[in-house]
Amino acid sequence: MNKREIKVGNRYIGDGHPCFVIGEIGINHNGSIDIAKKIIKGAKSAGCDAVKFQKRTPEICTPKDQWYIERDTPWGRMTYIDYRHKVEFGKDEYSEIDRYCKELDIIWFASCWDEEANEFIKQFNPPLYKTSSASLTDIKLLKKHNELDKPVIISTGMSTMAEIEKGVETIEKKNLLVAHSTSAYPAKNEELNLKMILTLKKKYPEIPIGYSGHEVGLAPTWAAVSLGACFVERHITLDRAMWGTDQAASVEIGGLQRLISNIRDIEASLGDGVKRVYDSEIPVMKKLRRVRN
Repeated sequence: MNKREIKVGNRYIGDGHPCFVIGEIGINHNGSIDIAKKIIKGAKSAGCDAVKFQKRTPEICTPKDQWYIERDTPWGRMTYIDYRHKVEFGKDEYSEIDRYCKELDIIWFASCWDEEANEFIKQFNPPLYKTSSASLTDIKLLKKHNELDKPVIISTGMSTMAEIEKGVETIEKKNLLVAHSTSAYPAKNEELNLKMILTLKKKYPEIPIGYSGHEVGLAPTWAAVSLGACFVERHITLDRAMWGTDQAASVEIGGLQRLISNIRDIEASLGDGVKRVYDSEIPVMKKLRRVRN
């Protein structure tokens, strides 16, 4: 059996390594580079290994019948296509993100929702890529990622097992990580189906399996780590009350600190499954055990 691990930057993601924690900023920056940098700084201080953004080409990713539907936004009433451009970072913003993350020594990468977005992000040479659950069936996009010969996470929300299998077949196993996910924002606990982590680990013993969570609380992510998730991803924000569709399913910086601190406690507690008598138990044994072998 091949060892289930992939190198990302100076870290390994896989069995036997600390859980790789990703703070998903997505579009929670609401088009503000200042907000994005504050979230990045918070993620670093909380102990995240990486932060992630989402990159789309609005004209490709927005259905044309929705382009001119008007909606209320923090910038006033505007068409949906104008809104999509408003929250989309360009080269200047990503250059600053790249500079700032290098300054803080934290990995950044992005979910590329289309082939143009993939080509755009490639110029920054991130050590990791991701495709969203919505893109799992976009085989052309998966093949575009495969051509990069870089580690890539595929997320599996809103997908059948047959769709997951086809996606897995499209990307070289040496570069592939798979995230179990439920694509509801926020997701109900009874629909998280965390035991799918075990199913995927058994089905793909050579692939690091992780969890991308959209629930409100923290306990399911801790449970995912206990079940063997090699990496976890949670949406993060400065304030869950901020405007935006992903804010309610996000974790604020204080919650993120607690999430990661407890992940490290869980990892320390899991051990290796080999029964032993610890030195700390011997004085207790001498005091309390009446009959000894």
